[in-house]
Amino acid sequence: MISKEPPITPELVAEHGLKPDEYQRIRDLIGREPTFTELGIFSAMWNEHCSYKSSKVHLRTLHTQAPWVIQGPGENAGIVSIGDGLAVVFKMESHNHPSYIEPYQGAATGIGGILRDVFTMGARPIACLNALSFGDPSHPKTRHLVAGVVAGIGGYGNSFGVPTVGGQVRFHTRYDGNCLVNAMAVGLIEVSKIFYAKAVGVGNPVVYLGSKTGRDGIHGATMASAEFGDDAEEKRPTVQVGDPFAEKLLLEACLEIMAKDCVIAIQDMGAAGLTCSAVEMGAKGDLGITLDLDKVPCREPGMTAYEMMLSESQERMLMVLRPEKEAEAEAIFRKWGLDFAVVGETTPTKRFVVRHRGEVVADLPIKELGDEAPVYHRPYVETPRPVPLLASEVQAPVTLADALEKLLASPDLCSKRWVYEQYDHLILGNTVQRPGGDAAVVRINEGPKALALTTDVTPRYCEADPFEGGKQAVAEAWRNLVAVGARPLAVTDNLNFGSPERPETMGQLVGCIRGIGEACRKLDFPVVSGNVSLYNETNGRPILPTPTIGGVGLIDDVALVATLAFKAEGEAILLVGETQGWLGQSLYLREICGREEGAPPPVDLALERRAGEFVRELIHDRVATAVHDVSDGGLLVAIAEMAMASGLGARLYGAPVMIPPHAFWFGEDQARYVVTVPQGEAEAVIARARGAGVTVRRLGVTGGDALQLPGERPMLVQVLTERFESWLPAYMAGHAP
Repeated sequence: MISKEPPITPELVAEHGLKPDEYQRIRDLIGREPTFTELGIFSAMWNEHCSYKSSKVHLRTLHTQAPWVIQGPGENAGIVSIGDGLAVVFKMESHNHPSYIEPYQGAATGIGGILRDVFTMGARPIACLNALSFGDPSHPKTRHLVAGVVAGIGGYGNSFGVPTVGGQVRFHTRYDGNCLVNAMAVGLIEVSKIFYAKAVGVGNPVVYLGSKTGRDGIHGATMASAEFGDDAEEKRPTVQVGDPFAEKLLLEACLEIMAKDCVIAIQDMGAAGLTCSAVEMGAKGDLGITLDLDKVPCREPGMTAYEMMLSESQERMLMVLRPEKEAEAEAIFRKWGLDFAVVGETTPTKRFVVRHRGEVVADLPIKELGDEAPVYHRPYVETPRPVPLLASEVQAPVTLADALEKLLASPDLCSKRWVYEQYDHLILGNTVQRPGGDAAVVRINEGPKALALTTDVTPRYCEADPFEGGKQAVAEAWRNLVAVGARPLAVTDNLNFGSPERPETMGQLVGCIRGIGEACRKLDFPVVSGNVSLYNETNGRPILPTPTIGGVGLIDDVALVATLAFKAEGEAILLVGETQGWLGQSLYLREICGREEGAPPPVDLALERRAGEFVRELIHDRVATAVHDVSDGGLLVAIAEMAMASGLGARLYGAPVMIPPHAFWFGEDQARYVVTVPQGEAEAVIARARGAGVTVRRLGVTGGDALQLPGERPMLVQVLTERFESWLPAYMAGHAP
């Protein structure tokens, strides 16, 4: 073994994120002290980001199967059949810690990484989405983070040539020291041409492809598995640097050699780089892997084995190739101007052997590197169920009109146009529904089918009641897909939480997973891929629990896509679903009353399913002319969004006598949609709903240039739009708090 490597000390072990008992487990497993390089390899494979050691036992309870699921969790991305021999490939991952340290490159390389997960399976990426959580707008770092993250997402996605079609943006003080950047990518593939990461066959070449290896990103996965202190700036070298143009070349080269049947197995070099990709390919195929690091293309001189094995330089792939196709594959990669190097081979030994400068620097059991990672049944404390807040306990401090104007200009509800107009959402020419609606819609090839895509979560619900919050995140994604006329197919998740070593935080994670699992089962909406991001906290202050859900649905005929904009004057406005006036944890309570308390609205999954299927039938039968789900801000906000999208106002009826007006119009009850239909169809729709076991209520009639409620001043659509559109540009220009 190389003698120049530093001695293994308790301090060095701790620096690698390994606890003393975990280090002893390593010693027992290999029967000796590890080398420095081996310590780095174990650190990479056994950290939270790669091994899911705190969440694995709970993730196993999720609903992951359905007849249309081709590949569930455990591969680079999930795969779902969409008929006609095609499948959709998708996944969501986080790049939270890197984006806080270096927002542009952190966000950019997050996009690059999730795109590679999709095209590693053989799919061509067709869309990206994101979900972003930032600190309080008044925090001195928030504006800088927003600007850098948005520029990074746009810079990478636009240059790579994939449309960014949807997402979420929120602000809350609990993200002050730890922003969240969750990125989702979606691709299309022929079912017969899917590629996996399982290596097959002994003596086959292991080939390094793409860009050269540098020192950027070393310990990136380990850094992502630790909470922040006051040293965030010192971790800047752990952030990767991306090159979207190199990734575009890598995509085309990979798809070309896949089409030439050169590939046996393929793995993206993402978290933990060369280490994780090699180990996963070998372990999945019950094979050993031998690597010769002298053959790894490096862009920096004098790199050590340790640095090469842990580098997270971007735009790299590892493949096991068919030996007879090696020359053909190399010619293709050379044509695209990319590195191609045979760096190892598969062996029957089930050992992971790494050589450098003629010496063995690592010789480890390959399956145990992943399979023997610690699995923790961490103690957890369930979040106490909050007491429901009665509508009568919340007094209205301002008029309905004043409340609506203030809500529309609040950071969470205001227009995010400033963000999404920095993204190219039209490239490739198949974007049917642009950002700003309930769900994005992307045509599949020439049509008539299309995909509906969304990302959703309501963190304030998850903190108050993790089980209901987890259910609601899935139900919200379900509703957004239904609202454009899609049949929901499956979800990917990104579970963002604080330290699992805190029983209260672990309780939030467990509760949210239970809620997600319950909703996915009841809605037949399986989880097929995902990511867990823990230790999202700074100086002991955790983020809000944020289990982001990415939903995918199928639309059989793109001509039937529903939009939220009012279409014509004189149409009936109907509310599908039941209203109690639920103000607990609502934005009205927070933004208008200055209170964050109470239980979030309960989620009745049977009612969600009935209401959703009813609305989808109205869309398919061409009865509904506009559809919008009711979520943050409640009913009046939803109607205002429909009015602003069209420029048309509405005359609205009064609230029912048994519910206070502010609770009726701003409560956040679930399983609800606002639907417009021609006046002559309204009674038939109400009767049809009765037969389906769904409540429908008349809300008013479209028309005019204002929203008009009994006893309230007219709310001019133009004024509402100005309020809605102005906050974020003013804030980013330095004119808002």
